[in-house]
Amino acid sequence: MSGVARLTVAKRFPFAEGHEFGEAGAYEYLSGRADFAVDPAAPDLQAVTDIRLAPVDAAGKVRFAADFALLKPVDPKRSNRRLFFDYGNRGNKRCLQFFNDAVGSNEPRAPEHAGNGFLFRRGYTVGWLGWQGDLQPGEGRMLLDLPVATEGGKPITGTVRVEYVVTEPGVHCLPLSGQAAAKSYPAVSLDTRGARLTRRRYADSERVAIAPEAWQFARLEFGSTVDGGGRERAVIPCDTHIYVEAGFEPGWIYELVYAARDPIVLGLGHVAVRDFVSFLKHGDEGNPLKGGVEKAYAWGRSQTGRCIRDSIYLGFNADAQNRRVFDGVLPHVAGGGRMWMNQRFAQIMPLPGQEYENHFTPVDRFPFAYARSKDHLTGKADAILKRPDTDPLVIQTDTASEYWLRRGSLAITDTAGNDLEPPAGVRHYLWSSSQHYADPLMKQPAKGICVYPANVVVTSMLFRAVLDMLDRWASGGTAPPASRIPRRKDGTLVAAEEWRRQYPAIPGAVIPKGPSKLDLLDFGPDIDRGFIAKEPPTVVAGKRYAVQVPAVDEDGNDVAGVRAPMVQAPLATYNGWNMRAHGFGYGAMGPIVGSTIAFPDTPQERAATGDPRRSILERYGDKAGYVRAITEAARRLVAEGFLLEEDVERAAQRAADWGRPRHDVRLD
Repeated sequence: MSGVARLTVAKRFPFAEGHEFGEAGAYEYLSGRADFAVDPAAPDLQAVTDIRLAPVDAAGKVRFAADFALLKPVDPKRSNRRLFFDYGNRGNKRCLQFFNDAVGSNEPRAPEHAGNGFLFRRGYTVGWLGWQGDLQPGEGRMLLDLPVATEGGKPITGTVRVEYVVTEPGVHCLPLSGQAAAKSYPAVSLDTRGARLTRRRYADSERVAIAPEAWQFARLEFGSTVDGGGRERAVIPCDTHIYVEAGFEPGWIYELVYAARDPIVLGLGHVAVRDFVSFLKHGDEGNPLKGGVEKAYAWGRSQTGRCIRDSIYLGFNADAQNRRVFDGVLPHVAGGGRMWMNQRFAQIMPLPGQEYENHFTPVDRFPFAYARSKDHLTGKADAILKRPDTDPLVIQTDTASEYWLRRGSLAITDTAGNDLEPPAGVRHYLWSSSQHYADPLMKQPAKGICVYPANVVVTSMLFRAVLDMLDRWASGGTAPPASRIPRRKDGTLVAAEEWRRQYPAIPGAVIPKGPSKLDLLDFGPDIDRGFIAKEPPTVVAGKRYAVQVPAVDEDGNDVAGVRAPMVQAPLATYNGWNMRAHGFGYGAMGPIVGSTIAFPDTPQERAATGDPRRSILERYGDKAGYVRAITEAARRLVAEGFLLEEDVERAAQRAADWGRPRHDVRLD
């Protein structure tokens, strides 16, 4: 039976001022708490690390609770009987931003939160649940309250490793987790001699120890002074914060290894989603969607895309009655990773596996692909999809950033880099030359800590077409277009050396050596059971997975994949990578961000700079020529099934005036 004990609705109000969304009509917003009670001895829960060490109630059940929210048609008969579950990202609701081009909000209620209304015009019920059990409250984040594992009521201790990279001077104190929004595992002792704090310039640089007396387990508190002597500051001994007297130097990698206590049973996050969605599909008493869900789809981007992959791998797309939970899933920008969640003392929040920071995490571990393959480094054979009776249909979409920074090629090859055919129920699409976080409402792009402005390619319209594909596939068996990915066999998936030969010689350009590498890491013999014994892990010498990147054309833009209109009719070289600026690890790639390197505006500028790429004027002639090129590209995508007809006009409107403010074209 479902682990949902009770749903309690705390808020209910009309959405978007009662606006009617076509045949689906008006929508309402519900939110509240979901209470769960599960049997720790149940066979379907044994994949959850430390489940048998969680406290139980008088009935022998493990209890936990989560925030939930629903946006649903006021008249349930007008829905399309499909639940669209947004995993959220670090507790934040995201799908309306990306599918509806809406203004983001953790309590959507206003018309601007509906955006273009796509999900509502289709009649979807949109659902959210807190699944991440290490979040702190604040800013409307969706929370999941989970138990702490103990040994017979006594605290469990273990070794924890955390990295800190600050981007501005004057930072002296941080939570041990490194994230204000993430809970920290408390230190067993405040004696810094029992811990090790180091810093290094690059991921592979030698670790330089910081003396125990130069830092503390402590937090800062501030207050006003009565004597006009400046702001008061107190350093308070504390088992959840780190304080460095000299401050953290921006751009350096600081690493703390310490003895911690009180691991949270984080793997129950998978159980919470499973049981909540199963209850909405099949539950009776207290179910606000009773009898109204025929199909359930899940979408997650980045962290939550990996969460979807991890949940499927661990078997949580089967509910307690072995029924399929999600009929189809849409992991976006997950690359080749899964989650660092179902391990003791796991850390869910950090951006994993970058070239620079968080390079040594257990997120990117075999199996990487949905299809069964063999790890050529260890001899192990495995797959993410291995339960055909309950596995969902999968459409995974990645951008160029995942190939460069998230080992995305390993999701479509074997571990030696050879093409791997996706299973029949899987489609992979590369969204060519776009970046990990492609903000639909981006204005003028920023550089941040990087050399170049962020990648400006618009891809949100592809989400809408892909969801329609998935629904046709799950509902009527109409298969989507074949996977559109780079391949070794046709030369569109290449090693770093070949990519560097292909990339245009743009004057003064700083380019990466290659994608973020992936060595075989030894975390100890029990990592697959959820226990890390080595922190930092040991790099197994001479054993490295083959990570490759998309081949590029003469402009430096990706050849393979689904090319958005802005990539088919470019105004720049759009990269999935960006380079760190001086002072922030110059020479290494930035944190999952792309870049835009503009074309010369005119033939004269091209000649003066020696740029090999054709100028904008040579390509399009004038604004009208650019709008025509974008419109033609959009219509090609409609014909191929990757764009909705309604998005052709949107693409043309964005192209007016050279796509400003995303681009700064100076031809006026």
